[in-house]
Amino acid sequence: MAPISSPHFIIFPFMSQGHTIPLLYLGRLLRRRAIDVTIFTTAGNSPCIRAILHDTDIKLVELPFPQEIDGVPPGVENTDKLPSMASFLPFAIATKYMQHDFEKAIQNLQPVSCIISDTFLGWTQQSAAKFGIPRLVFSGMGIFSTTVCQIMNRDRPQARAVSPDSPFLIPDFPKLKLTRNDFDPPLCEIDPTGPWVDFMAEQILAKVKSHGLIVNSFNELESSYVDYWNKKMGPKAWCVGPLCLAKSPSTAALEKPLYIQWLDDKSAKGEIVLYVSFGTQAEVSEEQLHEIAKGLEKSQVSFLWVLRSKGLENLKGFEERVKTRGLIVKEWVDQVEILNHNAIKGFLSHCGWNSVMESLSANVPILAFPMMAEQHLNTRLVAEEIGVGLRIMPSSGSVRGFVAAEEVEQLVKELMEGEKGKAVRRKVEETRDAACAATVDGGSSWHTLNVLIDDVCGKRFAQPYSHLSKNEEFLCCQGGKDLPAIHTN
Repeated sequence: MAPISSPHFIIFPFMSQGHTIPLLYLGRLLRRRAIDVTIFTTAGNSPCIRAILHDTDIKLVELPFPQEIDGVPPGVENTDKLPSMASFLPFAIATKYMQHDFEKAIQNLQPVSCIISDTFLGWTQQSAAKFGIPRLVFSGMGIFSTTVCQIMNRDRPQARAVSPDSPFLIPDFPKLKLTRNDFDPPLCEIDPTGPWVDFMAEQILAKVKSHGLIVNSFNELESSYVDYWNKKMGPKAWCVGPLCLAKSPSTAALEKPLYIQWLDDKSAKGEIVLYVSFGTQAEVSEEQLHEIAKGLEKSQVSFLWVLRSKGLENLKGFEERVKTRGLIVKEWVDQVEILNHNAIKGFLSHCGWNSVMESLSANVPILAFPMMAEQHLNTRLVAEEIGVGLRIMPSSGSVRGFVAAEEVEQLVKELMEGEKGKAVRRKVEETRDAACAATVDGGSSWHTLNVLIDDVCGKRFAQPYSHLSKNEEFLCCQGGKDLPAIHTN
């Protein structure tokens, strides 16, 4: 009798740090359950992935990335290195040309139990169907934002808003009020059209044909939205996070990074520190950077600010003026390590979903400064729905626009020292405890991942539309016009 092989999961992240890293953590969780795991990536992304997975036996397959893409500089294989977000769409579309090499590699890896791929790699659903392998989608968004986007496309409540800043109600969630400015163009438009909408429709169609949706969250954080999604939408959402809690402990280096040494010094002096980072994708204007810096300087709060060098060039003299209580870091940092440092007591963040999960898991309250994608929706969840943070507001009164230094100064002080800050700190502690409980043996995320493994390992797909009603199936075949919007994180 031939030996029974272990289940084998393929993971294919989108070529973006924010989309890749949580899936690498998921790979660790699967490997701990004796699942064979193979990660697909490109040569340009491989070194970073190998470094993160150096202490595992997870396999890596490199595929060639398409060359000579209009709108994308030669040699760029990760969105973090794109010159601007204007290059994102041609970059994402170009991944379709990887399909032939992807399928050729799958043939050499059979048998495969499951393919987990990013929502921007919707073409992998065709490959999965060709080989009769269940595909699970990873979007990098929380289920709150995912649900709201689908309701927006299905019911179009934004059509009742008389202006971009007029609040409108969300069907089935009467306490939730949003504005069109909570969404990026073209999604903030009443009837969005264009290449981005067409691209999203393709990804949405692939998602609804898939076996399920993997969510980097935990049921206790977004339970009402998880229940709503699974009862009224679909495909089934599986909350298996926070995935950052699967990160391997940092190995003792010969010398700590300078920013950790700086935090150690602040901690030894009994000083608390605000961590400031807006991710790698957001494009912040020179004028806005000046106001943020001015607000931080006037707040008199100690801070560690991760800032790309091109932004620092516009802040002449700032670094020198704040050198006794502020540190500007220009290189890559281990954000999870920073957030878990005992000196860090607040996070001024763009509210990308990974940052939200990492901050809450580290017991750090958030000061939300959303800039793009679904970050405004994440901010609604953080500041209004679950109360684990405060929100910085533009001077115009809209959720979008220019933020004055005075607002930054006031909210930084409030988060770090004020009564509202104390209230959100208590709520964050409760949330951190729930997050940790969800991921340990017997917790909700631990149990969900086990059920998911059993589910997909017992299935070889026959009817990809089996979870859809006849009307939903018709809408899918019409190009996804009334299906949920997809954002980048």
